[in-house]
Amino acid sequence: MKKIFALLICFIPVLIEPLYGQIAGEYEKLFDRVKLLERAKKLSSDQFEGRGPGSKGGKAATAYIAEELKNSGVQPLGESYFQNVGLIGIKPNPTTILKTKNKSGLIQTLAFGQDLVVFTGAQKNRISVNSEIVFVGYGIDAPQYNWNDYKGNQGDFKNKILLMLVNEPSPTAEEPRLFGARNLTYYGRWTYKFEEAARRGAVGAILIHTDESAGYPWSVVKNSAGNWHYEIARQKGDRSPFLKINSWVTYQAAEKMLKGTGLKLEDLIRSAKKRDFKPVRTGVRAKLLLHNLKTDFLSRNVAGMVEGSDPILKNEFVIYTAHWDHLGLGPDDGEGDFIFNGAYDNASGVAALLSIAEVLAKMPPEQRPKRSFLFLFPTAEEQGLIGSEFYIKNPLVPLEKTLADLNLDGINIFGKTKDFTALGMERSDLADFVIGAAAERDLRVEPDRQPEQGFFYRSDHFPFARAGVPSLSFQHGNNFIEPLGEQARRFFLNYREKFYHQQNDEFADWWDVSAMIQESEVALAVGIKLADAGEFPAFKGNDEFAPADRLRRKKR
Repeated sequence: MKKIFALLICFIPVLIEPLYGQIAGEYEKLFDRVKLLERAKKLSSDQFEGRGPGSKGGKAATAYIAEELKNSGVQPLGESYFQNVGLIGIKPNPTTILKTKNKSGLIQTLAFGQDLVVFTGAQKNRISVNSEIVFVGYGIDAPQYNWNDYKGNQGDFKNKILLMLVNEPSPTAEEPRLFGARNLTYYGRWTYKFEEAARRGAVGAILIHTDESAGYPWSVVKNSAGNWHYEIARQKGDRSPFLKINSWVTYQAAEKMLKGTGLKLEDLIRSAKKRDFKPVRTGVRAKLLLHNLKTDFLSRNVAGMVEGSDPILKNEFVIYTAHWDHLGLGPDDGEGDFIFNGAYDNASGVAALLSIAEVLAKMPPEQRPKRSFLFLFPTAEEQGLIGSEFYIKNPLVPLEKTLADLNLDGINIFGKTKDFTALGMERSDLADFVIGAAAERDLRVEPDRQPEQGFFYRSDHFPFARAGVPSLSFQHGNNFIEPLGEQARRFFLNYREKFYHQQNDEFADWWDVSAMIQESEVALAVGIKLADAGEFPAFKGNDEFAPADRLRRKKR
């Protein structure tokens, strides 16, 4: 009897072990620590020249990602791991100046880089603009919040240059829930503001930057928007509205433009915070001649799949995303470094996703989760989520067969934590899957620490959300189990100010691979739970993306 009991004890772990071979919370040992770190180091090396879309380094980086997928046993969808994305590249002349003239004849000159950055949506080599500037507050028309900065007639904005503030009006004591309270909504994003200005028939829009309102310094704007800018190539017959000039100026430059008009910028900002704000004709005309380098080229999203185990449900997918691109080659930082390596952003996320894909691919087919997985590495995220926007318009698997998108953009390289964040999980049923995975690992799920910065709208999961696919983006916590070393602590505390979109975002020996695996393993666990779920997750009924979700579900 004792022998039988002993044998049963030996077999109990096998009997209670899930089909995919690991007790919940123990996927970590399935990750190859050496490969994960090597992939991050390789992707952020000078060899790939900052992974700029359309560049030699960008092409080499996508080839490397595809090869890693192939070697891991991840299959292509069709004959190739690549989805070609036709792009237009525009680079403004760095000697560009913008001249303004008020009614009294006072002329001001704004210099590219120092005072403004500008690019065109016209996809042409040469752009000429000479138009009146109209201040339109926050540049928002939001019926659900009973807010409209575009009071007046359509003709009041047509062929004008619209000057506006970034973000959105802050809550007040009278309206504590104005817009999203502390949570920035899409109305506060620069992409929305340019889109709305174009819909109004404007020829241009100028956003007033401050470090506080944007959450990052002017150098980030200069490096990101002042270099090559990419867009999906406009097809013949496409009548979508666009702006001839898309621009940011510093606060000081905006004051300079208004000098001699009798208007004070601080007064205009104060008036813009009120519902009764009306657009202000400044009496200033702006003149700009923009010469651009222009190139038409193909970039590419990289994608691979791991098939699920259920003969029917394997036709439904959980998607993971991690953008492969960064800023490529740029100006010298003063110390001879002109490569934007993008190690944390987002070589770390790509390396993590390659490792997640490898773990799933190496599971025996009959022991995998029921549904399939698509691993998508979009291009040109840094230029406005272009690769993922292209994917939404040209999906490799039907959106109505897609359960969710789980995004990785800058994973934990610092040290293991007791907590993490999943941006956007509260919008949908995805919260249940995240909370379940966290509880199994004795981790706390913390809310967005900076909701006013609108990070939910800044990475590749967002186009999926707009299309009605429940989506989230993982962020590591800041409650570290062990104190950080000096270099890790410096990077962690100063990332936004000193490393974000700078040449010094580079791989370093202090990177903690156990922390990288911890976040990767959580993301894997959430995906597995989704792949085995009984029902598709849905956006909550009052969420801004719920209507799109309902339309998508009707196609199922």
